[in-house]
Amino acid sequence: MWERGKGEAVLREAQGGVGLKFWYTGIRVRNLKRSLDFYTRVLGMKEVRRGKMPHGGVYVGLRFPDSKNEIELNYYPRGNRFATKYVGGEEMDHLGFVVKNAKRTYGQLVARGAKPIIGPGDTKDTELYVADPDGIWIELCQSS
Repeated sequence: MWERGKGEAVLREAQGGVGLKFWYTGIRVRNLKRSLDFYTRVLGMKEVRRGKMPHGGVYVGLRFPDSKNEIELNYYPRGNRFATKYVGGEEMDHLGFVVKNAKRTYGQLVARGAKPIIGPGDTKDTELYVADPDGIWIELCQSS
């Protein structure tokens, strides 16, 4: 059995399987303060955990109050062996979020500072995209 901490995912061996359960999506960020501001203020996520990695990096787990899915922001300071040159948005395709009204949500996020990528008129108004400060795309999928 492996436990990461109180209130966090617990991995247990189950009848012949390995007991894996999806927990979060980790994304590398260049400026932790800027990214935290974006994901909390612009998107409305809440910080649920934070810590220091044994090798010197910092992680912050975020999620919406009504969701079990998390985003983990990973920051590696200069000089850290994992602090490689960042290529904006290339390491990840996108994060998908379900919303009631994609066009309205798109407008709200752009007004709060999200970078517009694919907006109304460029595609169906049910699949729109903005980007975070590091260039990672965020898809707004309208629920039916």
